[in-house]
Amino acid sequence: MNTKEIVRKFIPGFLLSFYHYLLAAIAAFIYSFPSKRIKVIGVTGTCGKTTVNDLTVKILEEAGYKTACISSIKFKIGNEEWENKLKMTMPGRFKLQKFLKQAVEQGCEYAVLEITSEGIKQHRHEFIDFEAAVFINLFPEHIEAHKGFENYRKAKLELFKKTKNIHIINLDDENSRYFLDIPAEKRYGFGIKDYELGIKNIKVVKAQEIDLKENYSSFIIDNSLFKIHLLGEFNIYNSLAAISVGLSQGVSLEVCKSALEKIKGIPGRMEVVVKEPFTVVVDYAHTPEALEKVYKTFKNNVLVCVLGSCGGGRDKWKRPILGKLAAKYCKDVIITNEDPY
Repeated sequence: MNTKEIVRKFIPGFLLSFYHYLLAAIAAFIYSFPSKRIKVIGVTGTCGKTTVNDLTVKILEEAGYKTACISSIKFKIGNEEWENKLKMTMPGRFKLQKFLKQAVEQGCEYAVLEITSEGIKQHRHEFIDFEAAVFINLFPEHIEAHKGFENYRKAKLELFKKTKNIHIINLDDENSRYFLDIPAEKRYGFGIKDYELGIKNIKVVKAQEIDLKENYSSFIIDNSLFKIHLLGEFNIYNSLAAISVGLSQGVSLEVCKSALEKIKGIPGRMEVVVKEPFTVVVDYAHTPEALEKVYKTFKNNVLVCVLGSCGGGRDKWKRPILGKLAAKYCKDVIITNEDPY
């Protein structure tokens, strides 16, 4: 039994929660509450946070804003980028507050952060003033850590309860109603389906005439045609989330279009790393839903799939499901180990 397991076993949950909250308060105090001097966008969901983070940064930069961001793959302040080697998407409270202070000191006007359920559970989001909260989607994930899907969803909802100004919500996700129940000054909803909403104070950003090709995707928003290099329907949703953030900050649809059409790809996200003599694609898909969407994107091709396990021994329930999906969609399957921490 390691130190963390001993602490969790013998210290009451409410004391651990208070400990994490206290650390967040101390960190914010030490670094002078930097989020009060920068607009912070919090992006949460099971799949697509890194892509939405990146697309949002590109849109804000196209509009002329200096930005900072933290994702599972990188840190960025202005033009400086460095790899995220923490093995966690959302850093600890002190690293997070220090990063925000550095972004403020270097003149950044926006910071875009990936917000995880585990981070929320440990109060890493506390004492951060969020300009906007973005909900992408919700699928079973980290169920063992949260002891149930409802607790996992409840953790995600906390970000929206903390954010009073702008809520941006995927209306096509079946969990959207829980997020729509939380009040906000402004709401933006995005999606591709037809729906009727009895909700006041919401602007709907809807993609129409979607065309998914093997080397590009296109869609129309308000008579404006977007032709992007990102593949798959899920990247339409990711684009809509980022566009909604842009619109909420007064960025025009034409600037959003210009920014997205310049993007050639996101590292590790449906990234084409070899084109000849055959195509090799790398994707970070780590849930059954995400993996199936990747496979379906290439359903007309002969697939040789390289599949690994879940790092650190977490979420073992997924392994047989991921294996079944590989067996269903792939001609050959290569089983590998993944970083076991």
